[in-house]
Amino acid sequence: MTTSKIELKTPDGPCTTEVVTPDGAGPWPAVIVFFDAGGLRPAQTRIAERIAKGGYVVLQPDLFHRSPPLAELLGGPVTLSAMRKVFQDAELRGRFMASYYGPALAYENLTKTIGAVLEHIVVRPDVRGRVGTTGYCMGGNASVRVATIFGDRVAATAAFHPGGLVTDQPDSPHTRAKTIKSRVYLGPAIGDLPAEAETKLRGELDGGHVRYRIEHYDAKHGYAVDDSDVYDEAAAERHYTALAELYRETLHV
Repeated sequence: MTTSKIELKTPDGPCTTEVVTPDGAGPWPAVIVFFDAGGLRPAQTRIAERIAKGGYVVLQPDLFHRSPPLAELLGGPVTLSAMRKVFQDAELRGRFMASYYGPALAYENLTKTIGAVLEHIVVRPDVRGRVGTTGYCMGGNASVRVATIFGDRVAATAAFHPGGLVTDQPDSPHTRAKTIKSRVYLGPAIGDLPAEAETKLRGELDGGHVRYRIEHYDAKHGYAVDDSDVYDEAAAERHYTALAELYRETLHV
């Protein structure tokens, strides 16, 4: 297995993208991983490498490529546990939402960034088959948004302990769910998708005849990422099993 980084050109400048290729001759289907609020770091690389071992070229774009390094906001090493302190501080939280979270999830920015990733996938000789996605926390939100943007170009969409899938904002992902063409798997943690929000989301997905599955995990938000202070090994393994099944059934042609 080889893990490297490339720079992809986007209309808003270069986007550092981690690429993990499995051992063997290939070619393989591709998977795009969307990181959580802690950004591109070793814990997320380990997720990408675990997925790649299943026989996928995995690409993890830096959705924060329009923003200053996240370590500058934190004043030290970036971990999911460190990010929790940001959300406990009103001033830091406001700066993060305005300068990182908002730009990363804006539909127009995702269109440009992931459009560049998809164009790169098309020309890679080691890729053959369909494209799947997965995301964690903020990245789960991005994974679903990308499915609403790119239609048939994405065959499988996964989101684990996703945040903000149903909000009262006009850009809430659930309002566009009817446009999704991919198979969808959602693995919310405790409290991620309350009953009322789930009803709204299911209504939109059903209205669009989207093929989807929602399985609640009896674990805390952040369960799949191993630098989180609530990392849950059993839940994380369950999530890898769910991903393997989803990709096996959708990405191989």
